[in-house]
Amino acid sequence: MKSTPRPEWARHKAVWIGFPSHPELWDSLGAARAEVAAFARAVHADGAGEQVLLVAADEEAAGAAALLTGEAARIVVAPFGDIWLRDTGVIVDRDGVGHAFEFNGWGGKYEYAGDEDIGRLLAAKRRMEVVEHDWILEGGSIDWDGTGLVVTTEQCLLNRNRNPGMSQREAEGRLYRDLGFDRVLWLGNGLTHDHTDGHVDNLARFVGENRLAIPTPEENDPNWLVYADAARRADAFGVEVVRIPSPGRVIHADEVVPASYMNFYIGNATVVVPVYGMPNDHQAVEAIGALFPDRRAVGLRADHILTGGGSFHCISQQIPR
Repeated sequence: MKSTPRPEWARHKAVWIGFPSHPELWDSLGAARAEVAAFARAVHADGAGEQVLLVAADEEAAGAAALLTGEAARIVVAPFGDIWLRDTGVIVDRDGVGHAFEFNGWGGKYEYAGDEDIGRLLAAKRRMEVVEHDWILEGGSIDWDGTGLVVTTEQCLLNRNRNPGMSQREAEGRLYRDLGFDRVLWLGNGLTHDHTDGHVDNLARFVGENRLAIPTPEENDPNWLVYADAARRADAFGVEVVRIPSPGRVIHADEVVPASYMNFYIGNATVVVPVYGMPNDHQAVEAIGALFPDRRAVGLRADHILTGGGSFHCISQQIPR
């Protein structure tokens, strides 16, 4: 097998976390910064050897990050447009090699200076070998279990706004050629109003080998058909499906937003779950925590990060040991 990336629950050397740096991108910059800092402190808290690298775009943001996190994080200053390092950072394989893909602002919708280069820049700061790949792939559009199995959505990976004309078979071939995946589970659409065109890390996450967590819809849930279709496809593929509560219909500024407990981050000692002040928050944290009995599950509010388009998994990119 090629040197595929380790699953997220394997031990990490460090994690990059994007820190909100540009006021014009946020409804409340201070509130978003506080939520990101709380996430960084939670990953650091258990002292399990995972270094938190909080990435700020400029010196002002670096100073704010240092005040909010203290010794919990090392501040890295590197220019970027937005904080979604899951998508703009390199994907690091089990040999410590960073894989850099092309990036076009999520299909040309959100193009900010620096986002096309930030992954390579952060890798260079760590003197990491980087392999370049000549097609568009965002880290949040795939998730894997470490055995060669990867899950993605047709809505995103086959979208014409990423790699025009690429067929499903061609996409599978590139995932094998560049990252060593030999089996692809194709889900359909992602969440309603997801700016990323259906990133899978908001919909379904591997929580063990051949074991996939998918939400159970609530009454009046805007994504009930999406969850049902994902579970049907995963079951037909032969993957064990674990159902996790959904936050249900979450409204911001009179619009349904893509709130998801699936955007959790699996650290060395802590699993950090985004919560939104919904009735299922506590139940979801307990359910996800039960899947990782060797870690502490923590629920942290992510309402303000979500106004920017994602949550804890979206703003982080782990560096495996």
